[in-house]
Amino acid sequence: MLRQVSGALARAGISLLAISALAFFIIASMPSDPVMIAIRAWNLPATEETIAAMRLEWGLDLPLPVRYLHWLGDFVVGDWGRSFRTGDPILAEFVWRLPISLTLGFCGLVLAIVLAIPLGFAAALHPRGIADRATRILSIGVQAVPSFWLGLVLLWVLGVQFKLIRPFANDWSSFAVPIALIAFHSLGILSRVYRRDLIGTTEQPHYRTALSKGLSRRQALWRHGHRAASYSLLAAVRSEAGWAIGSTATLEILFGLPGISQFLVQSMSARDYFVLQAYVMVIAVWMIVMNATITFAQRRLDPRAR
Repeated sequence: MLRQVSGALARAGISLLAISALAFFIIASMPSDPVMIAIRAWNLPATEETIAAMRLEWGLDLPLPVRYLHWLGDFVVGDWGRSFRTGDPILAEFVWRLPISLTLGFCGLVLAIVLAIPLGFAAALHPRGIADRATRILSIGVQAVPSFWLGLVLLWVLGVQFKLIRPFANDWSSFAVPIALIAFHSLGILSRVYRRDLIGTTEQPHYRTALSKGLSRRQALWRHGHRAASYSLLAAVRSEAGWAIGSTATLEILFGLPGISQFLVQSMSARDYFVLQAYVMVIAVWMIVMNATITFAQRRLDPRAR
């Protein structure tokens, strides 16, 4: 057990190191100079002395490999640098904003899983029934309807027409609708995956044996199919985890929520290198943690995977 944990931590560390290096060099190679962007934004004189002083202050005068090593050493000890755009410490900004983004992404994903199980089970129990058709329409519809468009519609319907929510009020309604939108996107796919494996269970000999012993179709499907279908459901959640946290950028801007994705979008135009790099690392950690959590849950479901 200890060897497995140490091996997983080593792989995670190597992955984070590779991601950090690749992201750093790609971000640093982006066109436009953040110094010139800051000079134009702050109406500073574009003299050689000003440019040289700002590049020296921000460490942009060093060779790229040296800049990466300096950034990596500071990042590990908690010094994530300062934003070129605001001048504030990036770590403090992320500590304040990260819970908002994680609440949206994590709660939306959990809500999708909770709803996908009964919906997928009903679809498998009654093929070509109402639930089955609903999951099929839902899985296709979310691919055709952008989340920001649906969010605008919900803002108008729930906020303007029926006044059930208060847009941009930073209360529970500001979180409820974005969480529901994230769950709505993943619900169709997860419910179809769960349904597919349950349908596959009905073709197995042990399922027919359970029916011959007197179990109802519902009991046999749940007792002999739920565990295997949950394994596949978790595998689908792994791919949906990236979309769940990534989609918060649009929803945070649309609903006026000050999360890290909104901070990222605001920083991109200023080529705020340190903010972009910190965002990449946070998302990488999110994906690694989610992958490890799902792998652990799958091993609990299937002893053969341990």
